Amino acid sequence: MSKRIGICSTTFARFDMASAAIKQIKKQVTGVKYIERYVPGVKDLPVAAKKLIEEENCDIVMAFGMPGGEKIDKLCAHEASTGLIQAQLMTNTHILEVFVHEDEGKDEKDLKELAYNRATQHADNLVKMLFKPEAMKKEAGTGVREGRENKGPL
Repeated sequence: MSKRIGICSTTFARFDMASAAIKQIKKQVTGVKYIERYVPGVKDLPVAAKKLIEEENCDIVMAFGMPGGEKIDKLCAHEASTGLIQAQLMTNTHILEVFVHEDEGKDEKDLKELAYNRATQHADNLVKMLFKPEAMKKEAGTGVREGRENKGPL
């Protein structure tokens, strides 16, 4: 049976991270079924991800969102993140949270590059987690970071 990857993203995001991630995964593995769901904002992601796991039998889910830079947006992102963690614990299934906050970018070009990098690098993580777990072990303690320069080991 082929692996099923759930993809949930928001219409509020200003960059299509889901498509970038799917293209990145397709470069590395074949025979995967993608089940996509789209919701208005980040607080809608936890239930979408949980439904992808429970109703669509996804083996893993990626949840994409782009919270704004205001204080209320950060609170909403935190609530969404907490919900995603709870959904993982309730289903014993990984949900890779791929959030890019609007205030992380120096300008729109930098924000777009960050969103692309974070999406594709988390897609690489998904491939490792699902198909090459030994690769994740090799990276343990190396300071790998998604979206920006790696921090490196101590």
